[in-house]
Amino acid sequence: MKFEENLLDYISQSLMKTGETISIVESVTSGCLQLAFSQMPNASLFYKGGMTAYTLSEKVRLLNIDRTEAEECDGVSANIAEMMAVNVAQLFRSDWSIAATGYCTPIRNSGYKIFVYFSFAYRGEIVFTKKLELHPKTLALDAQLYYTEFILGCFKSQMNRALILQ
Repeated sequence: MKFEENLLDYISQSLMKTGETISIVESVTSGCLQLAFSQMPNASLFYKGGMTAYTLSEKVRLLNIDRTEAEECDGVSANIAEMMAVNVAQLFRSDWSIAATGYCTPIRNSGYKIFVYFSFAYRGEIVFTKKLELHPKTLALDAQLYYTEFILGCFKSQMNRALILQ
């Protein structure tokens, strides 16, 4: 698996420049975001770690997601992504965090659609949340890789915004 090298370099440089750290929690991308961060130059200086909480029960158990709310949406919603982002940052004591939850295959629970909700937290506050939907005939691995690249691109934009505001 190969990620856009310029994107990885930019994120790496930005986090090192600010001296900030990041952690990841994902389900639908199933470790792809963690893999991307581990490929960044000098990752050990800013990447604190991550987890894949693929099932609803693990999101509840590991990330303190409200079970009732999670059951109502199969663990996939903007609010669930936001809670995941805030809670993983607390677990890893990181400045930034990224969370992703969704579907890479069309099933009944997803309304036969494939989509991801992802969220970024910065210093305990949600700074960005978005839903990205792909064509339902997209292959699962292609969806996971596209989600990952798209999320990284959005994260780069948020890093730019944060650097400008500093």
